[in-house]
Amino acid sequence: MKGDLIKVDEGEMLELEVEEDILKANERIASINRKLLDLHGIRAFNFMGAIGSGKTEIIERLVERLKGKYRIFVIAGDVTTTIDADRIKRHGVRALEINTGRECHLDALMIKKALKRINLDEIDLIFIENVGNLICPADFPLGTHMNVVVVSVTEGPNMVKKHPFIIREADVVVINKIDLADVMEVNVDRLVKDARELNPRAKIVLTSARRGLGIDDLIKSLEL
Repeated sequence: MKGDLIKVDEGEMLELEVEEDILKANERIASINRKLLDLHGIRAFNFMGAIGSGKTEIIERLVERLKGKYRIFVIAGDVTTTIDADRIKRHGVRALEINTGRECHLDALMIKKALKRINLDEIDLIFIENVGNLICPADFPLGTHMNVVVVSVTEGPNMVKKHPFIIREADVVVINKIDLADVMEVNVDRLVKDARELNPRAKIVLTSARRGLGIDDLIKSLEL
């Protein structure tokens, strides 16, 4: 039957091989990044989430609570602006913005370049805020010690189920803006259940970053 036949267009196989090569190269560089961080005794965290989920505000709250205990550096990824890094700097810690242009994620090479610009002997923790996206960053490990995925109740009741791949990569899943759950008519317990079904090993933390709720629980989950 004609419907049982799939014809591969010219170039499709080459594109797949190129993509596989890119992912393998990224993994290799991520491993180099991790070794460099370990050499300097630095713990690094990759915060991933959609635009508006509250990644920046969560990092701000963490910086406020932890800057007296740790020497913190923040790397913020964005397509074009320096808005997030500027927000972080107001809290008295150093920050660096990476503009990715058309790319919808940070990759290990970008982080490698950033690490070269930092005096690693003066840093204990690095918080990396990935580009606002719940798809692309899942394929590009950076060499960090933990992956933190932030979702918010304002993104709807099916946000977790719709993004299984990045949830499965998470060490910590943060469900943010819980103070708006009733207004948005979103069942937080259901979001927790969806996350546990996709990734039983992940720690799940409920927060309202704006109100400062759950930040201490997040700090414990990050083992800080």
